[in-house]
Amino acid sequence: KAEYALRSMIHLGIATELGLPTVSGADLAEANRLPLKFVERILQELREAGLVETKRGKLGGYALATAADQIRIGDLVRLMDGRLAPICCASEFAYQRCTCPDEDHCGLRMLMIDVRNAIANILDRYTLAQVVEVTLRKMRRDGVPPPFSNLPGARADAGPIHRKADP
Repeated sequence: KAEYALRSMIHLGIATELGLPTVSGADLAEANRLPLKFVERILQELREAGLVETKRGKLGGYALATAADQIRIGDLVRLMDGRLAPICCASEFAYQRCTCPDEDHCGLRMLMIDVRNAIANILDRYTLAQVVEVTLRKMRRDGVPPPFSNLPGARADAGPIHRKADP
């Protein structure tokens, strides 16, 4: 689920950069090549978490409810999948005892804690804004039109990510 949630959030970030106030669920599903009902379920979870908002009506659809530079990739993965650790006994946020007879001296658990820490260090280092920015930069470099650039109201230039100025 986290993969599809991340893809949807990246696409919503791209839409924001294109100046689109919302994107329909159908357009998000098409951009991700996923069934609409599946995308809508994921977006509902993201809405309940306060990350996505919905607008009804003719120009309705989905949009980011939280600034992209405030959304950490690791938090999205944890929200959707529950843990970053490959095994449950190595998780910080979703710990469950495993079947190992001596968890305190288990080499596998020690290894998987290192794996969890490495994954967390990478995923927590990046924000959605950074991933959107690098995606758009590579698309511009390669001459690939960004998703939703063909929708009415989309800016022709998917410029740099707009960040809030520091006070």
